[in-house]
Amino acid sequence: MRQLFGLTSPGAWAMLSAAVVLFILLVISFRSRVYVFCQYLKTMTGIALKPTEVRSAFRRGGKEGVRELFLDLIIREDLKGGPVAIPENAGEEGKRK
Repeated sequence: MRQLFGLTSPGAWAMLSAAVVLFILLVISFRSRVYVFCQYLKTMTGIALKPTEVRSAFRRGGKEGVRELFLDLIIREDLKGGPVAIPENAGEEGKRK
């Protein structure tokens, strides 16, 4: 049993180091999700969020909490532009088809 878990050969050390490197990459990727989401949101919508806001929304409500935060911000940003003007002949186009 000692030989199974013992690090006596260079191959065993290589496997252990590869596993440690993959674990570190996994931790880094999970930590960077919030930053990537905030950058994406800023690029696509112009809404700037802090990673701490996203983390707290995720802690409170999980994926649904982040989704609600996102939708709330989109609606608020849309309302800043004021009401949308609807053309008078908009209903007539649908009746012609």
